[in-house]
Amino acid sequence: MKLSGTITALVTPFATDGSVDYGRLQALVEAQTAAGIEGICSVGTSGESPTLSHEEHHKVIEKTIEFAQGKCKIVAGTGANSTSEAISLTKAAIDMGGADACLQVTPYYNKPNAEGLYRHFMTVADLGLPVILYNVPGRAGKEIPLDVVVRLAKHPNVIAIKEAAGSVERVSAIKNLVPDFTVLSGDDSLALPMIAVGAEGVISVASNVIPQEMGDMIRLALAGDFVKARAYHAKYYQLFHDLFIDVNPVMVKEALALMGKCERVFRLPLCETDDAKLAQMKKTLCSLNLL
Repeated sequence: MKLSGTITALVTPFATDGSVDYGRLQALVEAQTAAGIEGICSVGTSGESPTLSHEEHHKVIEKTIEFAQGKCKIVAGTGANSTSEAISLTKAAIDMGGADACLQVTPYYNKPNAEGLYRHFMTVADLGLPVILYNVPGRAGKEIPLDVVVRLAKHPNVIAIKEAAGSVERVSAIKNLVPDFTVLSGDDSLALPMIAVGAEGVISVASNVIPQEMGDMIRLALAGDFVKARAYHAKYYQLFHDLFIDVNPVMVKEALALMGKCERVFRLPLCETDDAKLAQMKKTLCSLNLL
């Protein structure tokens, strides 16, 4: 399977009592598919995966698959820093059916060595569901070394890597070593330069807010029309920036709450942003006629 285009790292909406709001989730998923998004990543970091119970984790993925009705690819966020937990979450995604791939984050906090990383990802890949590696050293505290990426890319079920290390040069290095391996940007503001050197798309936070526009920008870039794609980038750059002035996914949920698409509810240790950052987000959304 080949992944390309825009895959939305979908938020998990909560009701005012803190429970998962499946009605809001359905509306968010349907808005994504109506905008022609290529994929949805369910219960990744942007979906507040660390604070969902295993039962909620399974149900949010299952409901996302149901609500999408086969209109886009579904990537299940089933990574963990314990291999046994990643296996359990991935097996559940396989058993429910409908997931096209899973996103496997670099094991965080325990920071395994290169061989430990290799064995971790290989063990999950052996389960049969296509795997997207997730390189995010800023959160995981550990980078997936290039030689490990090369080794893993030989596995038929390891189909892509999400690059969220903030390095365009690393995309070039991966494509130089394994030219046919799919690279997806993990940063909205770096999606265009990463595509310019060989990335095939983006796993996007911004597309929660602007699915049509983000999808159009990436499709233009993949078609080689960087003049028009850059115009989109320039228009929405401030949004890309402001979505990360507080820890993700706080600002994207703040934006969606301002737009009336979810409640302003988080689970601790995440909480609302401060008044200054909220005002900045409101200003940016107004400038783009999104409010």
